[in-house]
Amino acid sequence: MRAATNRFLLAFLVLTSLATTAAAQATSTSSSDHDGFWTRWFKRSDKSKAEQPHWITPLATTTPRLEQEFRYDINWSQAKPGAAYTETYGNTKGLELIPFENVEVIFGIPPYIVHNSPTVKNGWGDSQLLIKYRILSANAEHGDYILTAFISSSFPSAGYGNGQTNAIITPTIAYGKGWGMFDMQGTFGAAEPGGNTSAIGRTYTWNHTFQLHTLERIWPELEINQSWFSGGKNDGKEQTFLTPGVVIGRMALTDRLGFTVGAGVQIAVSQFHTSDHNIIFSMRFPF
Repeated sequence: MRAATNRFLLAFLVLTSLATTAAAQATSTSSSDHDGFWTRWFKRSDKSKAEQPHWITPLATTTPRLEQEFRYDINWSQAKPGAAYTETYGNTKGLELIPFENVEVIFGIPPYIVHNSPTVKNGWGDSQLLIKYRILSANAEHGDYILTAFISSSFPSAGYGNGQTNAIITPTIAYGKGWGMFDMQGTFGAAEPGGNTSAIGRTYTWNHTFQLHTLERIWPELEINQSWFSGGKNDGKEQTFLTPGVVIGRMALTDRLGFTVGAGVQIAVSQFHTSDHNIIFSMRFPF
């Protein structure tokens, strides 16, 4: 546990330094060149964010909203009570950018996986690229809803068996609707391997989040995370997690840079499950 705490503190310090430097550069560029690249970029991304609901991103469910931030998550996963935790640093999160008005690109950094087992080697997992296209949206003043299409691809960059043997393409539809202090956000996706399908299998995933906005910056939530497996070692099986959690944010660090933090626990409620529970800790630096 002490080693995990040290890794967390190191990651936090590094990410805080990177985010602060990026914000400072953006502020300097904006003040010195009002018609420059970064000024146009931030005007465009700010306009995109203003035209959609102003909810917070859930812990496990990928939000249908377009975000611009750096995100770093840490997961502790326990296969069964009493077993060693598997620690996942990064959890395929990373840099999220809005290059066009209705488009977001997420460059997921490869996670580093620590198994805490002498028989399994630690190492880097697969990298990921995700592209969102916002089909329609309205902010709270005009209906508070959103519909977005995703497509993501994981790339077999892992070592020591900490990833898949082939790329996996996952088209996803995402939705959300708000009613005052309450909102719901969800996704449904189908993961299709680029090869070796009989061994990897296909996974169909539905995530749905119920979220409440209280006390200005506190967002308690309950997620349903459900998966169905076709082919592969889990063929014909289904697993469901309930994920209570809370996200706190957005807190201002500078005029543009913010900080959001969240935590929760995925609890297995289905008879079959690949892990008994998963602890999620999430840090985001929106800009």
